[in-house]
Amino acid sequence: MAERAGVSRALVSIVMREAPGASDATRARVLAAAQELGYRPDARARSLAGRASHLIGVMFGVGVGAFHFDLLEGLYAAAEERGYNLILSPVTRGRDEAKAAESLQDFRFDGLIMLGPPTAEPLLAGRLPVVVVGWHVDHPRVDVVRTSDETGMAAAVDHLVSLGHRWITHLDGGETLIGASRREAFLAAMRRHGLGESMRVVPGGQAQVDGQRAARQLVEQGDLPTAVIAYNDDTATAVMGVLAQQGIAVPADVSMIGWDDSEAAALSLVGLTSLVQQPAELARLAVQRIVDRINGRRVLQREIVLQPQLHLRQSTTRPRPSS
Repeated sequence: MAERAGVSRALVSIVMREAPGASDATRARVLAAAQELGYRPDARARSLAGRASHLIGVMFGVGVGAFHFDLLEGLYAAAEERGYNLILSPVTRGRDEAKAAESLQDFRFDGLIMLGPPTAEPLLAGRLPVVVVGWHVDHPRVDVVRTSDETGMAAAVDHLVSLGHRWITHLDGGETLIGASRREAFLAAMRRHGLGESMRVVPGGQAQVDGQRAARQLVEQGDLPTAVIAYNDDTATAVMGVLAQQGIAVPADVSMIGWDDSEAAALSLVGLTSLVQQPAELARLAVQRIVDRINGRRVLQREIVLQPQLHLRQSTTRPRPSS
């Protein structure tokens, strides 16, 4: 690279380390040569050298829905705008939070954004800046960026009740903090309408297979509700598919509401009414907050909560008169 740029190796090192000592013209020549040669700095080596790494760790669960992939895409875009790179570390059934955190230790990353696992007290809390996306954490050294489950669930229940529904079931997200938050929000919204005796919660999960399993349970039990609010769009569309196979029409027989307003909602056979989350905005805010923490900027509010809106499509209507 030094030969291509017509400068000494020492000057190349100065430019690539972003250190003082090179003129603007020299920096331009070195960077142009680097681009021509396809050179990319070794982020791991830079982090081990004792400088700020400009690396952000991202911990996430695998087997999650399209919404989390949209979040990851948003994180990459937001990080790049601020001159940061991401180091991903997945959590799987055989690879828990501790192992995911351990693998990140190979890099001297500056902060951590967690898309999962949704835990009440992240292992790295207090050791470096940590931002969780999607759920509430009480730890004073953890920042939170999430969508209000309470507002979203209230909007879904209010909409169905306004159409005349009383027998409403929530297909929950399993034993996670987010699943518990939405479940409690559903129960509270139903009780607010005086529908405590007609509400029902069916154990579910986050994946399509969980929605299929729950839908079969509803069909086998009989006594179908007039409306279902699912944990996310993936489970909602899975329920719609199983019901269709059984000759149960959405929304004529059962109204359906999802969560995330993902591409799956818009492209489903019957357009799925869904709570709008904003993955790009959640990602932007998460990166902005972690960069603020890394740089020691003052933060007034530890938690950022976005208010979701209900996107109405064709999957909700008034219940049959006999319902």
